[in-house]
Amino acid sequence: MALCGKVFTEFESEVPAAKFYNIFRKQLQHIPNIAEDVHGATLLEGEWDKAGSVIHWEYTIDGEEESAKGKIETIDDDNRVITFSLFDGNVSENYKSFKGTLQVMDGEYGAFVRWTFEYEKVKEDITGAVPVSYLDLVADVTKDIDAHFVEEEQQI
Repeated sequence: MALCGKVFTEFESEVPAAKFYNIFRKQLQHIPNIAEDVHGATLLEGEWDKAGSVIHWEYTIDGEEESAKGKIETIDDDNRVITFSLFDGNVSENYKSFKGTLQVMDGEYGAFVRWTFEYEKVKEDITGAVPVSYLDLVADVTKDIDAHFVEEEQQI
């Protein structure tokens, strides 16, 4: 097994790409109110919607409550791509580096959402969540956000 790797997952959303992207671009603080597995988001440095900002996240992964800090590394609004790094907390116990990229593209009926994680493990056999567990977490978050906006549209 390799210490470094890359995993990704893709989803179709019923929500228009610009609207879906906007929740991660301009409304990160609302994700704990929408996503069942995200329990808290606290701004530690910078502004919610700026590169370089650091946010403390509290979430459930593999049935365990964990926390980590996330730094917004880059924002590319033209291509709807946000790159961030996770560190401290449970992530740093198992990974030297853990970077995630969200890309939201126009789909046939809404958005096409791609999550990619690149990582370097501290050692071969880690004790915490494996990279695929993080994909499961963002899959659930993506589905919760999609359902939130679909429900919102139905109420109008």
